[in-house]
Amino acid sequence: MSNFQLEDFAAGWIGGAASVIIGHPLDTVKTRLQAGIGYGNTLNCIRTVFRRESVFGFFKGMSFPLSSIAVYNSVVFGVFSNTERFLSQHHCREPEASPPRTLSDLLLASMVAGVVSVGLGTPVDLIKIRLQMQTQPFREAHLGLKPRNAAFGKQPAYQGPVHCIATIVRTEGLAGLYRGASAMLLRDIPGYCLYFIPYVFLNEWITPEASTGPSPCAVWLAGGMAGAISWGTATPMDVVKSRLQADGVYVNKYKGVLDCITQSYQKEGLKVFFRGITVNTVRGFPMSAAMFLGYELSLQAFRRDHTVTSS
Repeated sequence: MSNFQLEDFAAGWIGGAASVIIGHPLDTVKTRLQAGIGYGNTLNCIRTVFRRESVFGFFKGMSFPLSSIAVYNSVVFGVFSNTERFLSQHHCREPEASPPRTLSDLLLASMVAGVVSVGLGTPVDLIKIRLQMQTQPFREAHLGLKPRNAAFGKQPAYQGPVHCIATIVRTEGLAGLYRGASAMLLRDIPGYCLYFIPYVFLNEWITPEASTGPSPCAVWLAGGMAGAISWGTATPMDVVKSRLQADGVYVNKYKGVLDCITQSYQKEGLKVFFRGITVNTVRGFPMSAAMFLGYELSLQAFRRDHTVTSS
């Protein structure tokens, strides 16, 4: 346990807060496109949200993820960094040597981080999506009713994050907070592999060999590209997860992951699983760039302070 470092968790918390502030407006657009109706494309969705709910509509549900996703990213980055460091040093025969990063170690550490992320991230994503979706048009599929909108003349289902949590627990039990967990697991295990691994290799490729460490520009570019790759490829399962978690605001349509996939495909075809891929990819760049930049800069600051204190 001598290789365990708490600085990774603290730096992940700072990076997570930065990523939420940067990415939440586009996250709202992504969720509306994937689980809502009446939006033709990304630009139409942006115009519709702005016209109906003003600029504040893009920040619906942000207070909860801002306070919780920072903790979530703290754990994910802390678990990944410490797991990868443990695996690398386990293979290294010389304790004082700087262990090389191997693809197998990065892959295993990413998978561990993906599994851990589901336990913390599912309730966070669920609350965020429920709050984002409660003011958009919805259709009661099994009742044949016309689309309705809860924003006009009707009381929203949830009055805030705390009320949303209480309502879900009361109506669906504690298990209701983990609705969509299976889809999130299928999204996040490969998703984090395509998040951390491209970042590490792109960062090393961009950074000159003579440099003592990556520059902020290299971190920003590598982090942004890794985020775009990860979120773009994760879109099909992200669609399923968003629909499962949005389901239940007013009615329940899906019995599980396979039922959601089947119903979505039968009604909207294969293209439904790529809904929001543009905004997912575009949003992934600034969010991840802010995440990794906040993480790396914070980590460097913590280590400088530690060095000064030790001397």
